[in-house]
Amino acid sequence: MTTGLILLGVIGAAIIYGILIYNRLVKNKNMVEEGWSGIDVQLKRRFNLIPNLLATVKGYMKHEKDILTEVTRLRANAEAAEGKSPAERSAVEQALSGGLLKLFAVMENYPDLKADKNVLEFQKSLEQIEHEIQMSRRYYNGAVRNLNTLIESFPSNLVANFFKFIKAEFFEIMDDGERAVPKVEF
Repeated sequence: MTTGLILLGVIGAAIIYGILIYNRLVKNKNMVEEGWSGIDVQLKRRFNLIPNLLATVKGYMKHEKDILTEVTRLRANAEAAEGKSPAERSAVEQALSGGLLKLFAVMENYPDLKADKNVLEFQKSLEQIEHEIQMSRRYYNGAVRNLNTLIESFPSNLVANFFKFIKAEFFEIMDDGERAVPKVEF
């Protein structure tokens, strides 16, 4: 009788422990989704700011049509990448950041443009958005790290495998040159 109660107690404790692990996995999975949503919001804010910046700059930079066209093309690629995996989205967003860096580098050659109030406001907004993207990436990657650690650690890996939890992808920058936040100061 006591052996049966002990066995029942051990089984009950294992079930409760399994439920706690499952709930931690779900919580961490939801934090990853929340983190990705934060990145997505910031990328959309940047995406929406670019046409206004390009429209303001276009009048001053008549001889720099290639750069303006390139940034427009990269923005369209970013729009097409919505809903793709973090790795695919990261590559497209890195290219867009690089295009914006080129645009701001060329803008240095136009003193009137550097002094334009609208351009300065767009630059300030873009700088703030880039900072927010960086913070969102950090949060997302931390949430991914926590989830992946749970999925790979014993004994939570038993529960994760049973319920088919999968590791999440980090939002990484592949090119070392693009790891820096774009400088948009004049």
